[in-house]
Amino acid sequence: MSFLKYLSCLAIGACLLTVTRPSLAAATIGHPTSNAADIERTPPQEAFRVLPQPDSEGPQITPYLLYQTSLAWQQNEQRQTRWAQVKTESDLAQLRAELRQSVLEMIGGLPTEKTGLHATVTGRVQGEGFHIEKLIYQSLPGYYVTALVYVPEDGAKIHPAVLVAAGHSPQGKFHYQDLSQRLVKRGYLVISWDPVGQGERSQFWDKTANRSRYNLICAEHAVMGNLAYLAGASLARWEIWDGMRAVDYLLSRPDVDGQRISLTGTSGGGFQAALLGALDERIKVIIPSCYITALAMRVENRIFVDPDSDPEQDLYGFLSKGVDHAGLLLMMYPRAVMVATAALDFFPVQGAHQSYTEVRSFYERFGDARKIGFAESYNTHQFSLKNQEQAIAFLDRFNGMPPRRGLPAVSLFSEADLRVTKSGQVSVDLPDAQPLLHFIAAYSAQRLPSSTRTLAQMYRSEHDPRIDTWSIARYEGDASPSQLRWENIGVTTVGPVHIDRYLLHHSAYLAMPLLHFHKGDRSAKGPLLWLNIEGKADSHDWTELTRFLDQGYDIYSFDFRGLGETRMNYRASSSDDPGLVKGTLDQAYVSPLSSVMADYVYNSLLTGRPYFLQMMDDIEIASLFIRHKGNDIRPLTIAAPDNTYPLAMRFQEIDPTVKLLPSASGSRLDWTSLVAHGQEQWPIVFLMPFGSALR
Repeated sequence: MSFLKYLSCLAIGACLLTVTRPSLAAATIGHPTSNAADIERTPPQEAFRVLPQPDSEGPQITPYLLYQTSLAWQQNEQRQTRWAQVKTESDLAQLRAELRQSVLEMIGGLPTEKTGLHATVTGRVQGEGFHIEKLIYQSLPGYYVTALVYVPEDGAKIHPAVLVAAGHSPQGKFHYQDLSQRLVKRGYLVISWDPVGQGERSQFWDKTANRSRYNLICAEHAVMGNLAYLAGASLARWEIWDGMRAVDYLLSRPDVDGQRISLTGTSGGGFQAALLGALDERIKVIIPSCYITALAMRVENRIFVDPDSDPEQDLYGFLSKGVDHAGLLLMMYPRAVMVATAALDFFPVQGAHQSYTEVRSFYERFGDARKIGFAESYNTHQFSLKNQEQAIAFLDRFNGMPPRRGLPAVSLFSEADLRVTKSGQVSVDLPDAQPLLHFIAAYSAQRLPSSTRTLAQMYRSEHDPRIDTWSIARYEGDASPSQLRWENIGVTTVGPVHIDRYLLHHSAYLAMPLLHFHKGDRSAKGPLLWLNIEGKADSHDWTELTRFLDQGYDIYSFDFRGLGETRMNYRASSSDDPGLVKGTLDQAYVSPLSSVMADYVYNSLLTGRPYFLQMMDDIEIASLFIRHKGNDIRPLTIAAPDNTYPLAMRFQEIDPTVKLLPSASGSRLDWTSLVAHGQEQWPIVFLMPFGSALR
């Protein structure tokens, strides 16, 4: 989605403009149509360019991605340093308690009350040596979960049970019936359920078109997950709760041995297996597949091989709080755990080896090394038959089942055969069903009355780079994290106006293109910062720029990191749904459903400084340079078109000394209203965890 789709209704979060334009900047305030005289004196576009022309479209390691990756590895080293302090079993217990507390904080805690499941079997399907019960239960009142329960018919009165968490398939639980059948034929009672937004649990079902308005994979998760961030939680909170209630259901059955409950899943199911297994100690054996890696590697490669938005997997502070995937595994200690991985997976296999090796060392020192295993096969992102065979053998060993070789044959049922609801969608068949957006809004509203934190406080507490303490000087080849080094790229003169081009180097890897428009003499009104989230001022803005110059301002304008001239000239395409994001390259670049910018934003959450706050950092950096360059202590004035005005207003909360020029229709960025009204799409750069709880 383009930034233009989020303009005049931002304050109430209740509507979006639906007009799309080929250029994000084409019709915003600050881009008026020039008359013939204006066009004649408009500088060439080259006068507004600081960096060389971009390479042809394609993937690249940009300075911003390099910055994010470097930060991720630094935080990985900090985590390892903390883990190296573990010398005794008491130290290990303390570390595991810290990890658990961090994970619960990252997902927004868990519901405090287990309400009635009201489990109902809606049908039964007969298989060879087993039958399948079609189950529906309420993990929260009015929040229905569709599931399949595979019951062995082997004469035993009680069985060990396995939860099979479904990965990112639009078919949800149905897609994993082959694994479920292999398990039930080995004597396990199996439950597999639809994650929210998949299978029979679409949250955005179009009854007329008989399909989701997004898709039943990652796009629905993106819409829900982005709002969950604003509420101070994670989509994972509700996904994991569904799994915990599935455990409750298993324990209610007389044919289940409550001391022998296991869990597995692949891809998105691997994520659920890892997090659910880490938090629910009733589960004794956990096998996440095609998920475990080292997050620094995920930060680096996701844009190119798996750009889909998966907010539930990008927990806020996952790296900065010292958890990572290895932390999830360590939370499972001393229970039995196996990591299943694939050599060609987009979850880097090297990271799986690293996390496994780190955690295995604790099992060797304090527990039983036989209780942690590793399976790897040479294939892409899937739970291969080889890995399934090893996983089931691991389950057999720790569930007291007889050892067997090979996998039993399966006969797959049709999707219609296994449908739990009549129509195939909970929202169609159950009129009292509540959508997840309702629960996210309720969660946000419940937290709001006790909230006292401001954006300014959050800005200073979440890994604040303390830009006001940086030294500033001319660029001589490098810039450390606490330095600002400026480089003069050139100047263009048009009549009385000079356009100075600068490149501001900072944070070791980043460089900010910045323009200075002035008439030579000291300005009467002082510096004016021209802000636009689409990029710094260009030839389209010339009439507006000259008007401000004539009023007596010196004008500065820059590109935010990862935008404007610093963006990656690449269209990230969803492997699950290549047609998911439509429109121009400009529009696709910032889509909240699957895009380069969305992945930049999620990377920033992993490392603990949200991109939104980093945009504030960029304004601070530009301000530092402006004060240095102009030797001017007068308050800074900010001008911003409607699509950027909400950001400028929020910056004024951080620095009340700035003067903000009024906008015709720009409004305050109101995260609380976005959540309360269930606003489905809005500019991904405005994603701010806990935004709805900020005063």
